[in-house]
Amino acid sequence: MAIGFDHHILPSTDRERTARFLTDLLGLAPAREEGPFLAVDLCNDVALYVAGWDRVVSPQHYAFLVDEEDLDAVLRRVQAAGLAWWADPDATRPGELNDDDGGRGLYLRDPDGHLLEVLTVRYGGRPAVTR
Repeated sequence: MAIGFDHHILPSTDRERTARFLTDLLGLAPAREEGPFLAVDLCNDVALYVAGWDRVVSPQHYAFLVDEEDLDAVLRRVQAAGLAWWADPDATRPGELNDDDGGRGLYLRDPDGHLLEVLTVRYGGRPAVTR
């Protein structure tokens, strides 16, 4: 049996702001309308469906696997936007990158407080099947 992951609904207080934040940060194509959502398409045929009806959002964690070049581009965009970032999820190492599992990574918050992780090597060094 082959089971894949198709989408996740990302709670947001402002779907346009959140979708634009994600696509700008990650260098993705603009989000597209899909039903009541704005769909942010990722390269592995998975979408984040950004909702916009939430009044209060309980922050969640989202991790994005990128290559080294894309991480450098994300970091440049983070710096250009004046966003805070950390090497760790507890935000004790501001303005640093981590070297977890032999790769590099960073954490930052989106406008609704979701913790976004951008990493070049999967946890435990697991190989990436698709990118």
